[in-house]
Formats: sequence, C-alpha cells, structure tokens
Amino acid sequence: MQPIRKRVTDHRQRLRAAGLRPVQIWVPDTRRPGFAEECRRQSLSLWEDSAEQLALHFMEEIGDWTDK
Repeated sequence: MQPIRKRVTDHRQRLRAAGLRPVQIWVPDTRRPGFAEECRRQSLSLWEDSAEQLALHFMEEIGDWTDK
C-alpha cells in the first residue's frame, strides 16, 4: 500500500485532470457557544426590514414547497 501522502497527491491529480480545483471555505462554527443566540439576534434584527420581507416573499413565490 502507498503512503498516505502519495495517495492524496494522486487523488488530487486525478481531480485536477477531471477539470476540478480545490477551494477552501470558512464557515461559522455552529458548535461555538453563543452561535444560536447570535443567529436569533440577527434574525430578529431583520424582522421588520422591508428588503428582507421582499426577499422572503420572493422565495415563497418561487419555491417548490411540495414533498416529492
């Protein structure tokens, strides 16, 4: 069996050959203390925002809410 570094390198080369490239993204840590409270705070701050209401209305109109 090949060393892990060689297998990873080979795997990445195959992905690149397939036209893919690696991308690193940073996302909020949902396990962090206070995360849920901050989400609630931000959501409530948009409660009466007219632009937010338009966006929500638009999503409701175009969304497919049927179970398939």
